[in-house]
Amino acid sequence: MTEPKKPPITKSFGYAFEGIFTCIRRERNMKIHCVMAVLVVIAGLILGLSPIEWCICLALFGLVMALELVNTAVESVVDLVTSEYRPLAKIAKDTAAGAVLIAAIMAAIAGLIIFVPKGLAFLGIL
Repeated sequence: MTEPKKPPITKSFGYAFEGIFTCIRRERNMKIHCVMAVLVVIAGLILGLSPIEWCICLALFGLVMALELVNTAVESVVDLVTSEYRPLAKIAKDTAAGAVLIAAIMAAIAGLIIFVPKGLAFLGIL
């Protein structure tokens, strides 16, 4: 038996970028994540983050945004399968959203740990 032909790598990347841009256009929370990422980058440039701090911020951006993409995928599949209320559908949607929330809260805490001391020093308070 032969394996189905896979699309060229450029098409695969195209599909992935299409998914990312669709999520940014349609999902309010993804827009919020993008705005927060831009604000963190601006603050990081102003406050002079170290390379390790930049790596932490980038990893957290990636984690939160990737989980938002997965959450959107879970919600879309559940909506495709059923339009009526089902307890298992609710669990799938709620737990996917919960994963994003946990990552976002932890990212915010890490951000405070990185940025508060730098901000206070920048303002001459520390």
